[in-house]
Amino acid sequence: MGNCVCCGALLQCSFGVAPSPLMVIPQNMVLCGAMPAATVMDFTPTNIITFGLCQSMLNPTVAAATAAAMGVLTPMPCQPLVIAPWTPGSTKTMIGNMPALTDNSKTTCAFGGTISINFAGQATVQVS
Repeated sequence: MGNCVCCGALLQCSFGVAPSPLMVIPQNMVLCGAMPAATVMDFTPTNIITFGLCQSMLNPTVAAATAAAMGVLTPMPCQPLVIAPWTPGSTKTMIGNMPALTDNSKTTCAFGGTISINFAGQATVQVS
């Protein structure tokens, strides 16, 4: 069992320098802890905004800035490019025909970062 993730949850990327809040559009009309509940499909640029600066050399802007700085790692503004839904998600709880997002789910950025959930946005509603 894990905590149900809702709007305002705190996310962290392994290559980002700051946490980022998860934005959930209340299209499914399901609340979790008084906030819109998230599903595994909430992985778009609307949902995952930025982690401050990116430190991944797979990010073309970081690679270019680092090359210009003669090989000194130069973080650049983060614009996550998330390529897949969150996994694993809930095995039993569905929201709008999609698995509910749980705080043990992860997703991946195209620039190599693993995005995890530091805080679900609430601590009272659990899903399995």
